[in-house]
Amino acid sequence: MSNDDAHLLIVDDDERIRGLLQKFLMRSGFLVSTARDAAHARRILSGLEFDLIVLDVMMPGEDGMALCRDLRKTITTPIMLLTAKGGTDDRITGLEAGADDYLAKPFEPKELLLRINAILRRMPATEPAVVLPKVLNMGPVRYDIERGEMWHGEKLVRLTATESQLMRIFSGCPGEAVTRMRLVEELSRSGGQTQERAVDVQITRLRRKIEVDPKQPRYLQTVRGAGYMLAPE
Repeated sequence: MSNDDAHLLIVDDDERIRGLLQKFLMRSGFLVSTARDAAHARRILSGLEFDLIVLDVMMPGEDGMALCRDLRKTITTPIMLLTAKGGTDDRITGLEAGADDYLAKPFEPKELLLRINAILRRMPATEPAVVLPKVLNMGPVRYDIERGEMWHGEKLVRLTATESQLMRIFSGCPGEAVTRMRLVEELSRSGGQTQERAVDVQITRLRRKIEVDPKQPRYLQTVRGAGYMLAPE
């Protein structure tokens, strides 16, 4: 994760420290929000997601340790604790509360930056969400994924229970080969056929409803050594 992608939340009751850390981390490329106490942090967290929280321990009211412990019940966002107490027992208590790191005050801003970057490097990269289409077009035939309906022009194509199940499987991964074994397993869960040969027969029948020339399939293809693949337009 690059700095430009990361959004940090600084929670500290000291306005001067909040401002200094925000300016420093923003100059380092981060997007930074701040909160003045635990209650303020909770309000911000209820509406925003962050990549890392920098949390001061010594705050009036609910302290950072208690807030960290409570946040760990609902979120997995990395948390770094800042505190004037740098003893071994204090660090252990902070880590037991769910913190990912613990930095004693006073500290060099560069050390904070290095520790933040080290934590973010350990975080798994987030894959972009795959948005599947709602309708798959196969020449004159279209398949409505949400309704599980196949249409040829304005005419509804009747699908058997097994054919409907096959279309549900293929429409979940268009353009990807699905092995015969997976098809057998999926159909078995729905009480359908359990033999690979039976799957081949069902594919042949389904092609008759999709393809212009079922003997030379364009949309429901055989992938040699891998299984079958639905390749919509």
